[in-house]
Amino acid sequence: MSSTPTPAPGAAGPRRVVRAAGPRPTSSVRQGTLFLPCAAGTEPWLAEECQALLGPQARVEAGRGGVYVEGGLAEAMRLNLGSRLAQRVLWQVAEGGYTNEHDLYALARRVRWNEWITPQQTLRVDASAWRSPLQSLNFAALRIKDAVCDQMREACGERPSVDTHHPDLSLVLHLGPNHASLSVDLSGEALFKRGWREAKGEAPLKETLAAAMLAAIGWQGRPEDGGLLDPCCGAGTIAIEAAQIACGIAPGLQRRFAFERLLPFRDQLGAWREMKAAAQAAVHAPSVPVWAGDVSFRMTDFATRNAERAGVKHAIEFKTADALQRPAPADHGVLLMNPPYGERIAPKGSGQGQGGLGHGRAGAQGEKFEGAADAGEFYARLAAHWKKGYAGWTAWVLTPEAKLPSLMRLKESRRVPMWNGPIECRLFRFDMVAGSARHS
Repeated sequence: MSSTPTPAPGAAGPRRVVRAAGPRPTSSVRQGTLFLPCAAGTEPWLAEECQALLGPQARVEAGRGGVYVEGGLAEAMRLNLGSRLAQRVLWQVAEGGYTNEHDLYALARRVRWNEWITPQQTLRVDASAWRSPLQSLNFAALRIKDAVCDQMREACGERPSVDTHHPDLSLVLHLGPNHASLSVDLSGEALFKRGWREAKGEAPLKETLAAAMLAAIGWQGRPEDGGLLDPCCGAGTIAIEAAQIACGIAPGLQRRFAFERLLPFRDQLGAWREMKAAAQAAVHAPSVPVWAGDVSFRMTDFATRNAERAGVKHAIEFKTADALQRPAPADHGVLLMNPPYGERIAPKGSGQGQGGLGHGRAGAQGEKFEGAADAGEFYARLAAHWKKGYAGWTAWVLTPEAKLPSLMRLKESRRVPMWNGPIECRLFRFDMVAGSARHS
């Protein structure tokens, strides 16, 4: 097993392969190492997801910043279709040591690019680095492009063009201190783009983060999991992701992928259509309810339209209501929320200032919560409401506020570190029992 240096969280690209050491045959694109980058901290859940999608025989290994899978074309298609947690599916085509841009050119020349695209198709190269000695990532990417074009010209007599917006072949170069890896991006647009979001709402939560929250709490839409409520749903991302899980809807069922335009997959498109048809046939009615809503009529309506496009409007009960007043929709269930900003945490009719915590931004000192003097008052009132009306429920709150249990005057039973983009957050669990669980 060969290895490359590990970058800081959030850096893109494979850093380690799980193949046996030795050069990969450049004439074959049927089997290889797939790398699925993900948010820092979600690697174990992604590894479990990959194993579930591919079966117990699949070789899956969690690394830092992503998961490595030994597989071929079928595995690549299945992961694109079914992964909720991965950011992309990358196919590593070359890796090795380097000291300068000439080494990168030689690395890329080892690949038979005419097996991936025709000269009439287009390409783009994206580069990332962690402690690389090279001064210019743009020049490094340019040398990779030159190698692809030179190899294609020699093999086909023509070279492909560059398209920085909608390329047929998107390459990802990652540079460590002395090791480089080059991969084909099989996804195209990032996998959090499920295909149903028409326009972004207010500070939208990424679908992959919502899926990570659901994975962290172990909610899979089974009868034993109970219903799920997001009382501050915003654009509806958490509720929609939960409803799709409850209905067995594959996350990639409504979108297209870059691999569909690549030569190795052309004779697999029949199998791809069958895979999608099987996924469509597996959709079923939900076994548990999903409830959602927002204090803002506008946001509740926006979330409802998103749910309709996602095919789960029937599976979510939306209600415009103040989270500080909304009664429990059942005698037990799971509360899952990422507290939002501004007017969305305000009781209806309130006309005071804006502010708040959540959706990737830490609350600043002095920010105003509508309907409450500050964050402390808002969370204290929320906890009191939950203790009074949600006994028997389990509440989970994602926030960058490390002192949330103190603000809520509750003792958390679990805290899960989680990253919302570059912001370090925690997912706190509170077990609601009337008149108990007070923070000492």
